Amino acid sequence: MKRWLSLGLAAAMSTAAAGAAQPVHTAPAQPATAKEADGASVDSTVAALYDVISGPAGAPRNWNRMRALFAPDAKLMVVTPNREGGGFALRTMTVEDYISRNMSAFNTNGFYEREIARTTDAFGQLVHVFSTYELLRSPNDPKPFMRGINSIQLAFDGKRWWIANLVWRAEDAGLALPERYLQSHQ
Repeated sequence: MKRWLSLGLAAAMSTAAAGAAQPVHTAPAQPATAKEADGASVDSTVAALYDVISGPAGAPRNWNRMRALFAPDAKLMVVTPNREGGGFALRTMTVEDYISRNMSAFNTNGFYEREIARTTDAFGQLVHVFSTYELLRSPNDPKPFMRGINSIQLAFDGKRWWIANLVWRAEDAGLALPERYLQSHQ
């Protein structure tokens, strides 16, 4: 019995080790509407994320480009006040959920999200970007209607960068952006 347990444990450990050696993601062919530079660097990936969702009211967004930025099974999450019982909730969505939930808002209102500061930490093929953003209805608005932090996890598969997860939290009356997140630190 002990021998079978040892063999089973050894097999499980070698399978886990083999799984750990697998690439983060094997890149599928990018949609024709993705820009070639998207994913070439952390900077180009983050810039593409902001660019693809920004535009005037009614302007079509390049959703295939957005899809091409994210690894399969990547999640987008927003921290929101919990209307039931107070506190906060984490609303999780896929890229497709994000697209379907925002299409009507983008058709009705101008939406320009831009990065105003960044803090980056890296370890090998893993990068975490704390990206301070502001939201505008027009690119020339003198004041944003909202600000917050995008917490972006990126992974490199040996060929390009992928957004693995994105979590954001908007500033509100109870939580102002600290000064340290209004200045870039690379």
